[in-house]
Amino acid sequence: MAVLMKILQVILCLSVLIIIHEAGHFTFARIFGIRVDKFFLFFDAGGFKLLSTKEGWFSRLFPSLKEKETEYGIGWLPLGGYCKIAGMIDESLDLEHLKNEPQPWEFRSKKAWQRLLVMVGGVLYNFIFAFIAYIAIMAVWGRSYLSNSDARIYVNDLAYEMGFRNGDRILRMDDYVPEDFGMLQADLARRDVRTVTLLRGTDTLEIYIDHGFVGRVLNSPGMFDIAVPFVVDSIFPGPNSDSGLSRGDRVVSVAGEDTEWFQDARAQLSSHKGETVPAGIVRGSDSLTVFLQVDSLGMIGVMLPPVEGVVRKEYGILEAIPAGIKYTFETIGGYLGDLKLVASPKTEAYKSVGSFIAIGQVFPSTWDWFRFINLMALLSVMLGVMNLLPIPGLDGGHIVFTLYEMLTGRKPGYRFLEVAQIIGMLLLLALMMLAFGNDIGRLLGGGF
Repeated sequence: MAVLMKILQVILCLSVLIIIHEAGHFTFARIFGIRVDKFFLFFDAGGFKLLSTKEGWFSRLFPSLKEKETEYGIGWLPLGGYCKIAGMIDESLDLEHLKNEPQPWEFRSKKAWQRLLVMVGGVLYNFIFAFIAYIAIMAVWGRSYLSNSDARIYVNDLAYEMGFRNGDRILRMDDYVPEDFGMLQADLARRDVRTVTLLRGTDTLEIYIDHGFVGRVLNSPGMFDIAVPFVVDSIFPGPNSDSGLSRGDRVVSVAGEDTEWFQDARAQLSSHKGETVPAGIVRGSDSLTVFLQVDSLGMIGVMLPPVEGVVRKEYGILEAIPAGIKYTFETIGGYLGDLKLVASPKTEAYKSVGSFIAIGQVFPSTWDWFRFINLMALLSVMLGVMNLLPIPGLDGGHIVFTLYEMLTGRKPGYRFLEVAQIIGMLLLLALMMLAFGNDIGRLLGGGF
């Protein structure tokens, strides 16, 4: 059921974003009097369509739509969508129209600046949607994040190998002072960090960041967890309610193993399921030992105090507008940084590229409006930025050719555009295969 919920969210999210993107092209095409032959969600490869306003069961139910100039529909191949604009060389590679004289309602007949706006329209709509979504998030939920100012890290194996230790406080990354604890790992990869300044105990020290680790940083989730002291806040009724534990006790050892942090204790308790184990306790200035019953889930029935340092910012409607716009630009900048890493083979960041499978993994297994809208905004930014890449087959390729024409006064030949489109499609196919390959590799090493 959880997997089904993730799949439904991915389909709904990407469908909405594809429609928004193609609506951008459609709107500007219609503004400039360009005919749009088809507007499709998903691809109707081989001519097979799940829904069409021009043929099949839908056209019989709504015959008035059949007379419309544009055919609207849903294809069967869920790898995107498209807007077939008359007189344009696109991914369909339909070149029959080039045999005839240009018509006033065709894309190729319009001025370069008009064609440029048609190509930019999809990306523009994606960014506008992200602005609106982030403004809504700021107005309804505000912004919350864990402050890094006093937070200490609990590291995984990769972070340990790089020189970080449990309990360290990250003070600076080069000259940058990180504010959001949840962004530490992303900042480490994106900012081309050379040295990290740490507070370890009472000592301040610096560690050098080997850039050979960047690819592994992008593929190693959970490098920095928040280090949580194992302090008892309350005890649930059960086997340990009479164990001698009291509120404010700090558990410092379990079964003879030191547990400076809650994560240490959790690992120890998991290895003693169903057993009674001795636990070292610090209570004020006293040290004592109590015996705790560990249940079949590796838990002892205690509640920890809330994590301190959570920053909550609330915005009125007018305040949410600049906050949402600023956050959108921050997100765009962050994703551009990610693409820069992917484009550098030495970082091996290309191993982090994912497909629909990876997207599905970030959606929650239950419905959550905040996370759904947040992920939609993020994916809208990603879709917009990706389409700006100067690759034929993407909007960015068409934009580059149009800008070339505007600067030089020379229009690229149709044959050149056709070959460029084929090359671009092959590049996109290779990128898609890389993404699917990475996802399959990750699935073989873990679960969905």
